Amino acid sequence: MELVTEILISFFLVVAGVFGLVGSLGMVKLKDTMQRLHAPTKATTVGVGGVLVASMLYFLLVKGTFSFHELLITLFLFLTAPISANFIAKTFIQGHLRAENLPASEGEYGWSIYDDPPTVDETTEENA
Repeated sequence: MELVTEILISFFLVVAGVFGLVGSLGMVKLKDTMQRLHAPTKATTVGVGGVLVASMLYFLLVKGTFSFHELLITLFLFLTAPISANFIAKTFIQGHLRAENLPASEGEYGWSIYDDPPTVDETTEENA
């Protein structure tokens, strides 16, 4: 049983290391902000998640206790990484691109940071 436990924990640590390495290389090698944004928010998040899963398995299978700390860290990480990436992307778009250069939006409101939502008068005229 010890060998299976060690192999399982080692597997998650190796997977976490590979994802962490890929995310770090992406930060260095990719050219602009929007490309670099993808590396830490996806690959590194999965890498940290792998370390946390390995830690949970270690405490559960080796020490015989269940640790809530790793679950809370995972929850915090998976909630904050996409939100911060969204803020960084919006800041980049607003600071470096013009509305004319953005691709056409398929939604009713267009690009949310450039277009004003329709007023009550505009929507009433369209429905009439």
